[in-house]
Amino acid sequence: MVLFRSVIADWNQVPTGSMEPNIMVGDRIVVDKVSYDLRVPFTLNRIFSWGDPRRGDIVIFPNPNDDDMYVKRLVAIPGDTIEMRNNRLSINGSRASYRPLTDDAAEHIASQITTRSVETHRFFEETVLDSKRVIMESRYNRNPTKQSFGPITLPEGTYFVLGDNRDNSKDSRQFGLLERERVLGRAYAIAFSIDMDGPLKLRLNRFFTDLE
Repeated sequence: MVLFRSVIADWNQVPTGSMEPNIMVGDRIVVDKVSYDLRVPFTLNRIFSWGDPRRGDIVIFPNPNDDDMYVKRLVAIPGDTIEMRNNRLSINGSRASYRPLTDDAAEHIASQITTRSVETHRFFEETVLDSKRVIMESRYNRNPTKQSFGPITLPEGTYFVLGDNRDNSKDSRQFGLLERERVLGRAYAIAFSIDMDGPLKLRLNRFFTDLE
């Protein structure tokens, strides 16, 4: 079982809200560790590679600085030029569009995240080039140093990752570009979910759901 989890597939508990609203604290995510490579067990050494991560993939990797396991959204690939101004993303000169969610959709999402609400956060459908996802940003806790950067052109073998919770994520804006060899797999589903705030509560509507 340990070998299987190291090489083929794994399931990981999510301890932080950096990927909210798509991955919540208490979600147990399922990771395909052969999406891109076959590796020597318990190492970063690749035996075979049959594909590379794509824009929009949710990937897991050991943090370059402390080796803690992270899960983030891959937003830019080698050769891309990425830029952000006031929390608005551009890739290769193409500006992302930001469509606010309807009040009902935003309320539904916020109701599942105990510490968030539509009074404190805004929710958007972000679309850029060939990828689309729902993101959230704080109405008040704004960090100008994280909301604007670049332009940066990514060298071969490097990727840029962001959290979907844009104002509460430690990602490439802090630790820099992610090297290809550190991408261990793609998170593609939620096995089950437990609300970690207050008494034990199962989020049954999140069981066995796909990640987008």
